Amino acid sequence: MQKYLFIFLVCIGFSGAAYAQRIPLKMNHENFFRFGAKAGVNVNRINGQSYTSGFHYNYQLGGFLQFNITKRLGIQPEVNLVQSAASFSKDPNDIYEDIFYAGSQRKGKLNYLEIPLLLNINIGPSKRIKLQVGPSFGSLLKETLDSLQYPGNVYKKAEWSAIGGLWIQLPLVHIGARYKLGFTNINAIDDLQKWKSEAIQVFAGITF
Repeated sequence: MQKYLFIFLVCIGFSGAAYAQRIPLKMNHENFFRFGAKAGVNVNRINGQSYTSGFHYNYQLGGFLQFNITKRLGIQPEVNLVQSAASFSKDPNDIYEDIFYAGSQRKGKLNYLEIPLLLNINIGPSKRIKLQVGPSFGSLLKETLDSLQYPGNVYKKAEWSAIGGLWIQLPLVHIGARYKLGFTNINAIDDLQKWKSEAIQVFAGITF
């Protein structure tokens, strides 16, 4: 999956660079303040002994503010609604058997409110291609698990992650891709296993 993300980012970068070279210099000016909205795909998985290794496709949508502090650097806070998926292993040696009923369905959906704070670094003279890096705080709004009989929370309510990616911002529309790596052990049952999230996010939107 990481290989495909790298290829995708390279293609976006070359396409954006080629387009940016054709934009007149007067259109490369950036206002100090901009805002916008975006939507896309959240391709996620949870890494841990109890989980399958595959990725799951879900949605993300949100809004952002941009503060272009200098010709090279800016700050971009965001508020996003992100859905992730969980898929437990069916190996009885790997999972917490006592938290499920006898049913074979062991999948779930996790809805997060995520608040990234990203540093934008302009790449090239056009200011249209931005490298984005920074932390993200996620608050778990809802967890829904099939066949669950555990009385408490399976996942922790808060999570810290790191984000890195590429953003191509044209005069009105923008596209981008990011890699998100979770730092928090989100296992709320006990400390016997470490569960950490991982996601690839691809999106498009409008900037005003």
